[in-house]
Amino acid sequence: MNFLAHAHLSGDNDNIVFGNFIADSVKGKSYNGFHKEIMIGILLHREIDTFTDHHPIARNSRELIRDNYGKYSGIVVDIYYDHFLARNWEDYYETELSKYSAQVYLILAKRFLILPKRIKRLLPFLIGQNWLSGYANFIDLNRVFKGMDRRTEYLSGMGNAVNILEDNYDMLYNDFRLFYKELESFSKTRLAEIIVENSE
Repeated sequence: MNFLAHAHLSGDNDNIVFGNFIADSVKGKSYNGFHKEIMIGILLHREIDTFTDHHPIARNSRELIRDNYGKYSGIVVDIYYDHFLARNWEDYYETELSKYSAQVYLILAKRFLILPKRIKRLLPFLIGQNWLSGYANFIDLNRVFKGMDRRTEYLSGMGNAVNILEDNYDMLYNDFRLFYKELESFSKTRLAEIIVENSE
């Protein structure tokens, strides 16, 4: 899953949202240097990634586009799933997406000094281009994919990922819809467990 889904699956604790958001930039056990709630968010992120990587529905989505993206298929599907979440946001959260996105940006900005370097560099683009809300439309989604294609020196082929999404939209959306229901349940249960495990 990508930025929007990870934030959404964190619940309403700002520190857990923050930890989940930055987790890809926190390696090994270096999470021990963060506040306990931030650490919980990082651990939850890793659990979500493991669940996603091994789930047959998510694997089906990756296989559907593997001929196009090879080793980048997982990254592309993660962003596709964020698109479906953003496009159908009202089915998953009460606060409208624009307000929710602004809340997440504020959570990150308030903790700017402890952001990992990668996220510090990314944050102005994330906020300025409003990525979280932008996942919902093809214009902004295309910009995200083209930016990622540049960062892979055009080896990923992500510049045409929106076209591939359009060609396979119904199948991929059906995968997302079935998978995300299970992921929400898993994340809620696992988050509660992680909190208990780290309560001492």
